[in-house]
Parts: sequence; structure tokens; C-alpha cells
Amino acid sequence: MPIETDEVYRTVPLDKIPWNIETPPQALVDLVDSGCVKPCRAVDLGCGAGNYAIYLAGRGFDVTGIDISPRAIEIARDNARKKGVKCRFIIADILGDLHNIREMFDFAYDWEMLHHIFPDDRFRYVRNVHGLLNLGAKYLSVCFNEEDSSFGGVGKVRGTQLGTILYFSSLEELKVLYEPYFRIIDAKVIVIEGKNVEHMVNYIFMEKK
Repeated sequence: MPIETDEVYRTVPLDKIPWNIETPPQALVDLVDSGCVKPCRAVDLGCGAGNYAIYLAGRGFDVTGIDISPRAIEIARDNARKKGVKCRFIIADILGDLHNIREMFDFAYDWEMLHHIFPDDRFRYVRNVHGLLNLGAKYLSVCFNEEDSSFGGVGKVRGTQLGTILYFSSLEELKVLYEPYFRIIDAKVIVIEGKNVEHMVNYIFMEKK
């Protein structure tokens, strides 16, 4: 059985979780520094320990973080308190019913989260994201590219050392996924820093239709 996300946060030290990186990714920083995304009401989808939500809150954003893992949300709330930053963190399944989230947002992002969602569930996920956003809201999605070899293995479905199972996507299939709901502003494959190694990711920056 694949390991569940909450189990990772409960059993693996934070510094050993590959995706838990406190420093915000340069691609996100660039959007903020350039003014492509200005301070607004933002939502971090799959926020984990809240690192990037805390970064955005420190840059003047009104941020809500959502994660399915109760333990991750506990950690995120504690991290925000320690840093003196105000964020809202909500336990919710982003593939489920999000009617309890009353806010509408002007910026959404999922950073290296989509590869945890398999194709059968992705249209439901994108519809949920679309439903959380105001017209014209911006959306950044970053996930593993199928040509990446830094994690070992080949093909679209690969296991990790943690026991998670991931789906590696092509850029073209993501365009097909998003285009019914979003106008794609920028779509490309980039190389980013990981905790231990660089890897190739799909970067898609969009606007809600």
C-alpha cells in the first residue's frame, strides 16, 4: 500500500521530507518580485508545513493554506505562530467538497503537488481550483516532468523512497487538462532546485477564464 501523506508528516522528520523546503522557490519569488502576481487573497493548495504560504503572507498577501494532512496543518499553524505571520490553514481534501471554504481567491498555486494526483482525478481537481477563484485570477502549477530522471525509474508512474507513488506528466497533457478552464500565459519545462538534487518540472502560469 502506498504511504499516506499524513503518515509521512507523523513519522518522518521534517528535514527528511523531500518536498519540505523552507526557502521559497525562485519561480514563485520571481512572479511576486516582477509584479506579475501582486499582494492579494491567495490560496496554497497542498500547503504542507506552510513554508510558502508564510513567505507570501510576509510579502503582504492574505493567504489560506489547504492540506489533507491534519499533522501538516498543525505544523503549518505552529510555523506561522513562530514567525509571527498571519495565515489561515485548513484541513481539507482538495479533490472533495470544498463548500466550507467561503472565500474566493485572486491567486492560487500548487507547488510540486499535482504529481500526487493521478489522471482520473485531475479534472475534478482543476474544477475545484477553478471554483475557488475570481474571474481573471492567476494560477501557478508546478509538477514533475516525465523526462526527469533525478528520482530514478522510468515511465509516468514511479515509486519513491518514502513509499509514495507519483505520476510524472508531459507539458502537453497538462495543457489539455487546464485549457478548458484557464488561459495559459506561460507553459514550459524548467529545472529547479530540490532538497538534494535538481529536477525537471512542468511550469504552467495561467489566468481563470
